[in-house]
This record gives sequence, structure tokens and C-alpha cells, in this order.
Amino acid sequence: MQLLLIVVNFPFRFSSTAKYGILTFLPRFLYEQIRRAANAFFLFIALMQQIPDVSPTGRYTTLVPLIFILTVAGIKEIIEDYKRHKADNTVNKKKTTGWVLLSYLYNRKYICLCAAVLCSKSAAVLSYSEPQAMCYTETSNLDGETNLKIRQGLPLTASFQSLEELMVLSGRLECEGPNRHLYDFTGTLRLENHNPAPLGPDQVLLRGAQLRNTQWVVGIVVYTGHDSKLMQNSTKAPLKRSNVERVTNMQILVLFGILLVMALVSSIGAAIWNQQHTDEACWYLSRDISLNFWYNLLTFIILYNNLIPISLLVTLEVVRFTQALFINWDTEMYYAETDTPAMARTSNLNEELGQVKYLFSDKTGTLTCNIILLFLSEKETKLSSRLPHQVPKLSLCLGFVFTARTPHSVIIEAVSVMCGYKFSPFLAPQATRATLTAHCSSLGDSLRKENELALIIDGQTLKYALSFEVRQAFLDLALSCKAVICCRVSPLQKSEIVDMVKKHVKAITLAIGDGANDVGMIQTAHVGVGISGNEGMQATNSSDYSIAQFSYLEKLLLVHGAWSYNRVTKCILYCFYKNVVLYIIELWFAFVNGFSGQILFERWCIGLYNVIFTALPPFTLGIVDRPCSQQNMLRFPQLYRITQNAEGFNTKVFWGHCINALIHSIILFWFPLKVLEHGNYRKHSRTQTHVDHSSSSYVVVTVCLKAGMETTAWTRFSHLAVWGSMVLWMLFFAVYSAIWPTIPIAPDMLGQAGRVMQCWSFWLGLILVPTACLLKDVVGRRTVRKSLLEEVQELEARAVDPGAAVLRDASGRSLNERAHLLTRVFRKTPSSVGRSNSVQQTVSHGYAFSQEEHGVVSQSQVVRSYDTTRQRPSL
Repeated sequence: MQLLLIVVNFPFRFSSTAKYGILTFLPRFLYEQIRRAANAFFLFIALMQQIPDVSPTGRYTTLVPLIFILTVAGIKEIIEDYKRHKADNTVNKKKTTGWVLLSYLYNRKYICLCAAVLCSKSAAVLSYSEPQAMCYTETSNLDGETNLKIRQGLPLTASFQSLEELMVLSGRLECEGPNRHLYDFTGTLRLENHNPAPLGPDQVLLRGAQLRNTQWVVGIVVYTGHDSKLMQNSTKAPLKRSNVERVTNMQILVLFGILLVMALVSSIGAAIWNQQHTDEACWYLSRDISLNFWYNLLTFIILYNNLIPISLLVTLEVVRFTQALFINWDTEMYYAETDTPAMARTSNLNEELGQVKYLFSDKTGTLTCNIILLFLSEKETKLSSRLPHQVPKLSLCLGFVFTARTPHSVIIEAVSVMCGYKFSPFLAPQATRATLTAHCSSLGDSLRKENELALIIDGQTLKYALSFEVRQAFLDLALSCKAVICCRVSPLQKSEIVDMVKKHVKAITLAIGDGANDVGMIQTAHVGVGISGNEGMQATNSSDYSIAQFSYLEKLLLVHGAWSYNRVTKCILYCFYKNVVLYIIELWFAFVNGFSGQILFERWCIGLYNVIFTALPPFTLGIVDRPCSQQNMLRFPQLYRITQNAEGFNTKVFWGHCINALIHSIILFWFPLKVLEHGNYRKHSRTQTHVDHSSSSYVVVTVCLKAGMETTAWTRFSHLAVWGSMVLWMLFFAVYSAIWPTIPIAPDMLGQAGRVMQCWSFWLGLILVPTACLLKDVVGRRTVRKSLLEEVQELEARAVDPGAAVLRDASGRSLNERAHLLTRVFRKTPSSVGRSNSVQQTVSHGYAFSQEEHGVVSQSQVVRSYDTTRQRPSL
């Protein structure tokens, strides 16, 4: 048997919350991008364009923009993931030093750790430095509880405290296989010449637990690596997509089906036209189109491919990235005490923050910051016969400094006054499975309807509640209550609860926590928010968004979430609208050109449509627009229901915009075609040329004005985007018609601007056509009963404080009163309360007052086991 005494610097387990590695970035990034229906579609189009003589728009008109879009998305992902790697390295480089004694015992290892060391393995304990073979552990990394728990060695091995005694030990340890149950352990220690001794959870130090107030521990390693209960409770970081993106993906697939129908109709039309118009009869035409049906089908698919806007992808990437910067720059979510700003660790879920319906919050630390203040006057700090027991109990819980203890008393320093108190333990009731069943049966018809009830359940009962037999009953019961409190649950149980609601209830979930035990539920929820607390940075590094105070969640959801949802959905709907308007016109043109596959608009005019002429409005809608001011978003939390219920973006709204674009395309093509027949253009050029340039101008003006109608908060950027885009088109049209032959491109455009603009019908149409298109939109917006949002917007436009006006909901209750009550929920912690002042952070020593239920050592025994006047034994 070999003996080795070494000093080891061992960190808590290496952790990585990053999405990508050097080798995994490209395949995982491409997989995530191709999951987006738009990217998959444009990849297909780019490949089809490589077939010779198939594409009427060239071979690289889709491939180059797609590569650019993927490059922009890749750079954004690299920047965001670099921040995750940087945060991970900060955590992983934190080290603790301890003396470790290693020797072999039937393929097991002894391990001796000093106090305040993070356990890197799970070990069955043989003996401790404390009286009665006790030690104190903090399990906040496992279950979020910061109160110290007692673990006790077996009486059989409690006396083994020297190297000589450990070296002569011989036997074996039998235990259950690796599992995820934090509070269960079954094993047997069989030492030679001794009776077998049972081992339970009170004799096990789990990986991730912290030793506190304990000089040393001797134990046998049981689980290591992924076999440890901490790792068994960990979950793999998922690739998250927002609900808006999922809905958009589905609509893109349907739109692709419509595109195929358009291409099929055009191909059939081409076949019929070619059959009726032979080469002999139409000798004067250039017959460029193929007579092969399938060849024509591919041509029309490529011709209509921009019905799905390729510019939407890069626009959304820029919009979301900018929205994330707004979150990072928000000074009202900056915590000066710890120099911690809010951080959006991903920008793909910004709009998801505006749709949260179920919030899962860790309790200890997250809600209380691990700090509870007790404000006492000098008179109240003195010993009083009226409060002989209550004040001491509060003092013990509130982080007052303990100066000494004896077997019969505890001495603490409270507000600079020395006090001596006696105390007694308390017992908490234990929930049972029968209680769960009784609650379900007693609700009757009220089951799954919100009631004025709160459900409280502990981890042991939750094991049964989450089992297959009663899972649905538990879910129904939970959904029937206004609040559900789960006590002493494992990290995996937290994750399972979130996953249960996420899968069985069609609603967006948000999980928020500040400890490593919250990582599972943070990663499982649609949106995970980490708080930079006293329990390390694991929750923050694994989250989608991080904040320094729970109170900041109010603004993150009600302002940034609602604004981001409103902006992203407007941007998406507008991008689809403007592309459907333009490219459905190509379908109408096919009916008058013999389905030849020719394009109506000049190649560069159509190529720059999304890139320049209509590029700014989507950015202003997605970045600077807002439904109402920040103050009113917070003053009237009811406004959050608009985004929460997806009233601004759903299947009905999406296809409403598409049908509206279809109607506009009919007006924009057929109206100019009929009107220009009466102009004086015939002596100058062909009808198609004038229809081309007139329709191009009408389309740009109409879609820019449509963007103005969608804008609710006009800024200088909004004016620049709407009016500037129209002016830019007119200037381009004039210059582009005069550059040949100075610049050898577009000879057909020479002089076209002058010819079109001197035609009176063009200017008349420039007024009448956009007006005819948008008249329906203006009339359709007027409603009989104004919504709360419309009332607030109207008051803001009149520069009237909505808080001074009495706004009421459908039931007649004052919304102002309700808003006032709700603001009290998120009242911010006073600035004088800083995490830097936390007793746990600044005090590395003290005494344990564990109130653990059914502890292995009773509280009275713990109290009477210590006398600080005596020196503790050393190993």
C-alpha cells in the first residue's frame, strides 16, 4: 500500500457554458442556421441558379447575399460566444488550496480536505475534526440553500484520525450506483474485524458542497466525474429559438408552398401560350424561353424566390444585436455597488422577453440577495423581558457577528451592543403524497382554473408528483394556483418542473436564479436569467440574460421585452409586406408577356430595392420604434398582455399583411398599366418601359409611406428612413438614366427619367396610386372602442401625463390604482444594501446554526458540543 502526501491546487469542476468550441463552431453554427427555413430555402435557390441558363437573374444574385448573411450571423455568434468563454475562464481559474492524502483501498481513495474547500468529488466520510465526528457543509451549489448542514461520520470510524490508523484499514465499501437524487444514498461499509455499518446521506459529502467551519475531513471517494450527483443533475445547454422565429419559420414554409403554386401556374401558362403561338405565327419574337416544362418551372421558382425576403435575415441580426446593446447600456439596470451592468448574453431571444407567462424563480439569494436587514433602534437592541426569544432568533438569521459560544449560550455582537441569548430549535412540517392527492380532489370543477391558492411542496413529495402516474394531476393542480412554491428540490427537479410546463402548456417560460443549482432550469426555460449573486457565477454564465438585482427583471420584461417584441415583429411583417408587393407584380406581368420568364423591373432597380431603396425603414421599425414611453410601460403593466398574448404577431396577423400586400400589388401594377395608355409616352418608347419605371416609383413611395403608418414613435431616424428613401429613389432614377455611355451599364435606361417625368399621368399616379393603396389601411385602423394602448398613445401625443388621467379596464377598475399596487412588488433594494456587505462574503469563519429538518445531530446536541475555550484536535 503506497502513501503519498501532496499539496494540490484543484479548482471546482471545469465548466463551460459556451455554445461553440473551435472544432464544433462550423458544424453547429451551420446546423443552427439551416434550421431556419429561410436560410434552407435560399441555399436551395443558390444551388439551382448554378444550373446553366436556368436563372433569369444570374448565378450569384442569391449566393453572394446568402454568404454575406451567414458571415454577419457568424460574426455575431462569435462575439457573443467569446463573452461566454471569457466568463467561463474567470470562474474556472478560481482555485482553492487543500492538503490531500491519497492511498489505495480496493480501488477506492482516501481523501482529506481542509476547511472551506470545494469538494471536487463525492466522498463517504470516515471522520471529522469537529466534536461528535461532525462537519458543516454549505450546499448552495446543489440545492441553493445557504444554511449550513451537518454531516456526521460513523461511530465505527470516528476515532480514525491518524495516518497510522488509516493505513491499516482494510475492507470494502458497497453503495448504490450513480443517480441524481441529492438527498438519498444507500451504502454499507464492511471493515475487517468489524460488523457491517450502514451509510446514508448524512455520511456523504457531495461534489460541489463547501466545507465550512471544519478543520479537516477524512473520507473515501465514492463518485467522480460524471458519476457525481452534481453532474447527474446537470443538463446540456440547448440551442434556443424564439417563438417568433418558430412562427416565422412555419409561415415561410407555407409561403414557399405558395411560391411553388405560382411557379406551377406560370409554367402551365407558358406551355399553353407556346402551344397556341408557334414560331411561324410569332416570327417577330425572340423565343428565349425553353419548351421544357420542368426547366421552366425552375426558372419561375428562381424568378419568384424573393417573395421570401432574403434581406430579412441580415436585418434581424442587426436589429437584435442592437437591441442587446440597449440592454447592456441601460444605466437603470446597472448595479453600482458591485459594478455590474445588465448583460444580454444572446440576442436571439430578445422578443421572447416580451411573451413570458410563467416565471420560475429561485428563492434564496434571488429574491432576498442572501441579505435580510433588521432595522432596530438603540432601545430595541437592549435585552428586554418582552422579547427574550424572538430577537435572538432573528439575530441568528440576519447575519449578526457571532463572537463566542459555550455549551449553554451564544454571544453575538448586535449593533455594537454585546448581548447574550438562549435559543431553541424549531421543526417544520413535512409534505406527503396524500396531501397532493387531497388537494387535487378537493378542487373539483375549479381544477386548472386560477384560484386564490398557493401550492407548497417539498423535494421528497415532488419525486412522486413528477412520476408518470400523477404528473398530469400535479400539473393540473399547479395551474390551478396563483403561486407554486417548491422547497428543497434538486437542480434536476427544478429543470423537470420547467420542462413539464414548457411542454404541456403553450406558453413562454422564464427561469431566474443566482446559483449553480439553478443552471438546469435556466437552460431548460425558453428564457434563462441569471443574477450575479453570492452563490458564484455559474447561473450568470449559463443564462441568456444576466442582471445584478431581481428588481431589474421588471424593466427587462415590461420595457426591453415588450419593446423588442414590438420592434422585431413589426420588422418581420414589414419585410414580408414589401417583398410580396414587389414580386407578386412579376406574376401579374407574366400574364401579359406570354409567361416568357422576363422581368418587369430593370435588373439593378430590382437588385437595389431591398439593399438601398427600402433598407432603412425596417431598421428604424426594429431599433427605434416603440409603442409608448418607458415610464408608461412600467406604469401600466397591463400593456405587457399585448405582447404576452402575441396579439401583434400570429398566423392571422401575418397573412393579413400578406393579403394586404397582394391587394397593393394589384393596384400598383394594373392601375399604372391602364392609366399610362392615355399618356403622351407612345411617341417616345414602349408601354412596358413606362409601366416598369412608373410602377417602380409607385412601389417605393407606397412601401415607404406604409412604414410611416406602422411607426408609432417618430424620431429623426424615422423621418430620414421614410422621406429620405423616397428622395433617394428619385435621385437614383434620374442619375441612372444619364450615366450611359460614361459608365457602360444599362444602355436601355438612357433618357428614361426625363421621358417618364414629363408625362402628366405619371405625377397624377404618384398621388393617386399610393393613396388608393393606403386608404384601406387608414380606414381599417379606426376602432369603435379604444384599447388601453391607444388611449396611452393618444395622451402621449397630446403631451398629457397618462398617470394623471383615470384609465379603466373592461371591468371598470382603475388601471392607475392597479399599476400603483404592482410597482410595489418590484420596489428596488436601497442602494446602501450591497452584496459586498454580505456577511457570507466577508466573514470566512463563524459557527453553524443549522436548522436542517431531521438532521443527523439534533440542534441541542450541536450547541452543547462546543466550547471555544478549548483547542480543536488536528490531524
